[in-house]
Amino acid sequence: MRVVAIVLLGVHLAYAGTHSLKYFYTGVSRGIDFPEFTAVGLVDEGQFMYFDSNTMKAVPKTEWIRQNEGEDYWDREKQKLIGSHQAFKYNIQIAMERFNQSKGVHTVQMMYGCEWDDQTGETNGFRQYGYDGEDFLSLDLREMRWISPVPQGIITVLKWSYNRAELEGRKHYLNTVCIEWLKKYVEYGKSSLKKTVSPQVSLLQKDPSSPVTCHATGFYPSGVTIIWMKNGQEHHEDVDLGELLPNEDGTFQKSSTIRVTPEEWKKNKFSCVVEHQDKTVTEKEIRKNNASDDSSSQRSIFWQWIWHLKLDITVG
Repeated sequence: MRVVAIVLLGVHLAYAGTHSLKYFYTGVSRGIDFPEFTAVGLVDEGQFMYFDSNTMKAVPKTEWIRQNEGEDYWDREKQKLIGSHQAFKYNIQIAMERFNQSKGVHTVQMMYGCEWDDQTGETNGFRQYGYDGEDFLSLDLREMRWISPVPQGIITVLKWSYNRAELEGRKHYLNTVCIEWLKKYVEYGKSSLKKTVSPQVSLLQKDPSSPVTCHATGFYPSGVTIIWMKNGQEHHEDVDLGELLPNEDGTFQKSSTIRVTPEEWKKNKFSCVVEHQDKTVTEKEIRKNNASDDSSSQRSIFWQWIWHLKLDITVG
């Protein structure tokens, strides 16, 4: 599971094809300057709602949801998330006991939602949990059971897998209720679905011995492919592909890093090819990645940190 960055941004939706509705709940133990509990809702990877335990308010983050849902909707969301906040405080304590931890900063998160292909009608639902950046639990809807990759999750797996009524309720929500809301949200936002923006591509390197990063940013919709080329051939060795990240203006960014020695870079012709919406951008020249060059790159450091936490858990 991957955890999304907690950001405040607008959203533009990709109207044709597969759509998604996802919620990310994050609980953080005391010890850092961050809300104990946050909730982010996303449609097609763009944020449309936000809640945190400091403000105790569920708020809209797009004009389309603000115009179509009133106070009753936001009050229901607030009450639900206040309850989730209390549950997550308890869950952190339970998880720490499971992992024999008595101190330190720990993080818990749940990700759930659904996908819908508006052309084929195919749907999919998911609900996953994690703790301190590692997968903890996930729901297998086809087999109607919970699974865990770690022994600390077995207690919850046994408890939840034998609760057939709860499993049926989860299945109904993910396969029916969630899809209904997703279709409604897509309809709400269809007026802002026509935007297409090509990426800006840069090759960044801190110093001659550092890895080289191909950074594509400012593109919409989110689908993008980043390929490294070496002497005219695709090159996949020593390459790390980053996660898709949102920008504050509703566009996206993504990066791919290659580890090569300065000598190898000089002796060969390396280039980065970014494909987006049937258009191709190729970059060959490296520029310094100074703080003054691109403030969005600096801001993304925080987003990247949260994104890779992969948190999740609601143990009982």
